[in-house]
Amino acid sequence: MRISLEQAIVRLKQGEVVAIPTETVYGLAADATNDSALKKIFEIKQRPADHPLIVHIGDINQAENWVTCFPETARKLVERYWPGPLTIVLPAKEHVSRVVRGGESTVALRVPNHPVTLALLQQSALSLAAPSANLFTQLSPTTVEHVEKGLGDVIPVLDGGACQVGIESTIVNVTASGQWQVLRPGVISEAEIAEVLNQLSPHQLKLGQNQKVQKVPATVGELAPRVPGQHALHYSPRTPLLLFKERDALIQCSKALTEAHLTYATLLIGEGLQPQGKVISLPNQPDKVAAQLYDALHRLDALKLDRLLVALPPAQAEWVAVNDRLSRAGTIEQVQA
Repeated sequence: MRISLEQAIVRLKQGEVVAIPTETVYGLAADATNDSALKKIFEIKQRPADHPLIVHIGDINQAENWVTCFPETARKLVERYWPGPLTIVLPAKEHVSRVVRGGESTVALRVPNHPVTLALLQQSALSLAAPSANLFTQLSPTTVEHVEKGLGDVIPVLDGGACQVGIESTIVNVTASGQWQVLRPGVISEAEIAEVLNQLSPHQLKLGQNQKVQKVPATVGELAPRVPGQHALHYSPRTPLLLFKERDALIQCSKALTEAHLTYATLLIGEGLQPQGKVISLPNQPDKVAAQLYDALHRLDALKLDRLLVALPPAQAEWVAVNDRLSRAGTIEQVQA
């Protein structure tokens, strides 16, 4: 059920849930200060109650309503990346709903970079908790059609077109002392964040990277808060998804499936050998793959075949976010000796 901006504002103020567009994926939104409305999100998504929600705010000045402190580390990041696909996790004020926080002492904040949702936030004067508008662990939606197929047409949806970024935001935890850690990779990379801050993350320190930047103690993350996207099974199509590090192994598997009279379709990244059957090929560019990944998986899943086969991109820094989503969506197949 598609609704207008004005209708979305009315429904949200009445404590209802509305699917909204962002530049990353469509979110299932509710007033972040209304516990009754927030619980509807969990019920619709079938999401565990201990999974925190990201609060979407209209501008950086609203952050002080939610957090006890805003370290310089966080300020530098949001000045660089807000509005945009970056979520900051900070110590929460006591009044922040435990439903939003998932029982954590922190709250996750983001200013989305989508004109429709920015208008919604600013005109309604609401802050909106909005996890992805899908059933828990299933494929994230990047179009209205994905939302409708996943949740049914009874969910009101504010149409903002196809999402441009295509995968969920980068999540960065920032402690009161200013130490930071990436908790979920996204199109804003850990290396880019380190460059903005002139400061290595604990993960980078453990890898022994030799960069001329200020070093920080490698203790952040030992007690890192739970955030969205950390579940081992996530972003999954209904069709079993098999992942391959080598294209040759994928081709070998496709032949075995054919011999076993099982149907399949394939998602490939870059050029190279292709198996028989339905194939979707994405360009060998991380940002373009991210933008098209979920839509491609939705299209393949809709075929209702026995298996989906995906050739993984290389295990390189620029592919971390895509590999993270795929590794949680499927099973990596081992090459037979």
